[in-house]
Amino acid sequence: MADKEKEILEDAEKELKPDAAEAEEVKEASAETEKQTEESSEENKSEDENKKSKKSKSKGDKKLEALEEAKAELEDRVKRQMAEFENFRKRTEKEKATMFEMGAKSVIEKLLPVVDNFERGLASVPEEKQSESVYEGMNLIYKQLLKELDDIGVKPIEALGQEFNPEYHNAVMQVESEEFEEGIVAQELQKGYTYRDSVVRHSMVAVAK
Repeated sequence: MADKEKEILEDAEKELKPDAAEAEEVKEASAETEKQTEESSEENKSEDENKKSKKSKSKGDKKLEALEEAKAELEDRVKRQMAEFENFRKRTEKEKATMFEMGAKSVIEKLLPVVDNFERGLASVPEEKQSESVYEGMNLIYKQLLKELDDIGVKPIEALGQEFNPEYHNAVMQVESEEFEEGIVAQELQKGYTYRDSVVRHSMVAVAK
């Protein structure tokens, strides 16, 4: 009886004890599953890293674009300010030049009557007295005054014998003339002057008719 029970127990143990090959297969399957799990985990990790990298790169690109836009805006602003400054400088220089011209013309206009008086005074001196020192002194001063005016750009307007030009001549009368044709300046009543190509005072003339 005891031998039979022992035999039954041995048979039960054999049935319960897993086969070695089956155990190896189970082990290999478990290892493969674990490997696949690790690979899947690595792939997921790699995908996450790629996503993060793309996201970080996208943020970097946007930041770079924003910096480029800000740079372009600053450059445009600087160019505009430089252009405005250049225009302001040119406008200021032009205004200064205009003010200088106006001031110079004003001074010249006040000096021209002095020139006229010199000419009248010298013309009134009889020829026999023109050798006297007073006349010579006045004539030297007159010539010096004309030279200084000429040096700064003041020139007399040619009138006598010239065709009447309203830009330079102011006709106050018409006269009969055998010497000059019609429309030609026959008499210069008051000398006119220009300053740097602009008229300071028109010549007062009589025109032949």
